Amino acid sequence: MTTDNHCNLNSNARSIFKLRRAYWLIGTTFLLGDYVTGASIANAQTNTTLPPVTVESPTQARRPARAASATPSRARAIATRRNATPPPAPPTPTERAIAAAAAKYEQILGYRAMPDATTLRGATSPLNTSQVVNVVPQQVISDQRPRNLDDALINISGITQTNTLAGTQDAVIRRGFGDNRDGSIMRNGMPIVQGRSFNPAVESIEVLKGPASLLYGIMDPGGIVNTISKRPELYQHGEVTLEGATYGSRSGANATIDITGPLGKDGLAYRFVGYGINEDYWRNFGTRKETLYAPSLAWYGDTTTVQINYEHRDFYSPFDRGTAFNSVTKAPFAIPATRRIDEPYNSMWGTSDLIQASVDQKINEDWKVYAGYSYNVETYNAAQLRNTVVNPTTGIATRSNDGTYGALTSSSFGTGYIQGGFWIGGMRNEVLFGGDAQYRVIYRKDLVRQGAANFNIFNPVYDRQLPGTTVVATDSDQTDKLSTQSLFFQDTLHLTNRVAVVGGVRYMTFDQLAGRGRNPFIANTDLSGNKALPLGGVILKVTDEVSLYASYTESLKPNSTIAPNGAVFDSQTKPEEGVSWETGIKFDINKRLSGTVALYDIDKKNVMLSQYNTVTTTNEARTAAAARSRGVEVDVTGKLTDSWSMIASYAYTDAILTQDSQYTGNHLQNVALNTGSLYLVYDFGTMLPGRLRVGAGAHYVGDRPGDAANSFVLPSYTVADAFATYETKYQTLPVIYQFNIKNIFDKVYYPSAVSLPNVALGDARRFSLAATVKF
Repeated sequence: MTTDNHCNLNSNARSIFKLRRAYWLIGTTFLLGDYVTGASIANAQTNTTLPPVTVESPTQARRPARAASATPSRARAIATRRNATPPPAPPTPTERAIAAAAAKYEQILGYRAMPDATTLRGATSPLNTSQVVNVVPQQVISDQRPRNLDDALINISGITQTNTLAGTQDAVIRRGFGDNRDGSIMRNGMPIVQGRSFNPAVESIEVLKGPASLLYGIMDPGGIVNTISKRPELYQHGEVTLEGATYGSRSGANATIDITGPLGKDGLAYRFVGYGINEDYWRNFGTRKETLYAPSLAWYGDTTTVQINYEHRDFYSPFDRGTAFNSVTKAPFAIPATRRIDEPYNSMWGTSDLIQASVDQKINEDWKVYAGYSYNVETYNAAQLRNTVVNPTTGIATRSNDGTYGALTSSSFGTGYIQGGFWIGGMRNEVLFGGDAQYRVIYRKDLVRQGAANFNIFNPVYDRQLPGTTVVATDSDQTDKLSTQSLFFQDTLHLTNRVAVVGGVRYMTFDQLAGRGRNPFIANTDLSGNKALPLGGVILKVTDEVSLYASYTESLKPNSTIAPNGAVFDSQTKPEEGVSWETGIKFDINKRLSGTVALYDIDKKNVMLSQYNTVTTTNEARTAAAARSRGVEVDVTGKLTDSWSMIASYAYTDAILTQDSQYTGNHLQNVALNTGSLYLVYDFGTMLPGRLRVGAGAHYVGDRPGDAANSFVLPSYTVADAFATYETKYQTLPVIYQFNIKNIFDKVYYPSAVSLPNVALGDARRFSLAATVKF
């Protein structure tokens, strides 16, 4: 990158003339290249080095002492000259913001993993905790351009995909446990329920591993995923991006705008992220459309920070349950990966809204208070023609013409806590105390169930069916309401400068009602309860950059279902309960290279299983006695040298049913024994007229059972990706071109399965070319 590229950050605001010139440049780029770019990160935090800010005046040479006999008039003249140049003013909030961005710019570019305070409910360093936090940094997201949360989390150990509800939901398994809509996806430390949580308003992603119930309440023992929003900044800058992409003959484009800056001079700042996409689906039919509007405000006071962010999203996407496996050979049917075996009207459309507000108040040097509130709602409709059975010889598929209309999911969540420290008996105590409450509703109004004509997957003929219209009263008004209230306390006691012990407990109560049916409504789940969940740990700081840790944690999640199982889950039904032991090492070398090595053992009882019944053609839920997950995880991210950066992971996850009436010894569905990833980036720096960065990598997922019965196996796969970015300038405006290839070798792979007739397919090879203009 040349020195001239840095000039754009020395002033707060750019003129309208330059903004128009930026838009003209984007249009020219699009016409010349036929593809132009997608989202990237704020100017100071990605591809342009910020200039240093001088906050102290230069040292003045000392004048020799004057003789005592100087005349009064001469003395007054000297004093006047000395006072003619006033001392420099202290730095403004804008200057401080630019200086802070300049200080961390190279760290971000070098894949520096910096966890957000919301993940651990405070600003504690990960080296001083007894749990693991793995980060997908913002520059990794900018370089790899993941399309959804599953795609971004290929960089984190111990994570695989599970049932995405035909590609419309985030669904990640952590350490062997997890499902879609399991409450594990957060935004800024607060739960969200919208189907897809990753979008251009997200800056980075963090995974808190292991049972996170002490901080987050009802949760699977694998951990939580926290998506971090882009925040307003106190200096004026922005960027506009256009991107074109193609899956062979199928193509599309998207555009992003990201602008931030101060409002006045008193610490108030704004940010606006806008995004739109219209592209063909990579299979033989389907379209993806989405728009996002994400304004936010922040006020940065001396001791107070207030954040308010809002997101509105409209979406239209394919509802694609993938392909089918042969029930005899247990292998995929010999049909092209691009061939859909449903109908062109299979799609989901809807809207989501998210509003969050938080206040950080510093009381003194030792204590601070945090309060936050989040409300998230999503409404959608979905039409689908679903395969129930596929004849292994003829390829004739029996299908059900289904639909969901008037669906609504919402979550209201509030939390508050106080964090601080004090000395007692010569030992430092760091205390966290607070509480939270959540009310979550999952509701599906009209459920369509209708027969359909058979369909030959070897010789498909489409458009013989229309979307179903028969609303079935006994399946409609599907409802799942969950209410929780909790208090939590955690204390980290530093016995010495190197040794600390951690203890904590969460006490929570919960009520859940779930069922289905219209006149009458039948409650299949009606339960309430309470539980105290403890946490304990030990931390040994070997050096300031390396620590060892060990921990014991517990988790709880009520068993519930909306499906008629012939029995009602009530307060006599035991919840899923997990116990985890973990130990490992964490390191942060020279604030350049950080990582973790973790060994864990999780035991979980009263586990609910879902298994496809070929007679009823439905997934039936029941509880199993116990499951266990043991494993080793390695995660490393950061700079290897001044030119090389990397993010890498490996996990060995042995997750099995230890006690069950049918499946004792079976491996858990969609959980791979081995997974790994490696992504390397080389930065040519100023060797060229512009700044060139190139990177490539791959991720591997081993064999996984496709159902609870382990009746078939999803084969292992390795998928490789690559990118190159080149930063140049147009006059004083930085321009960044980026080329990405996803799935370089066009690998056909199967990331997850629900059942033999419904197996998900990974995306085909995708080329994209993006151009970003910063101003």
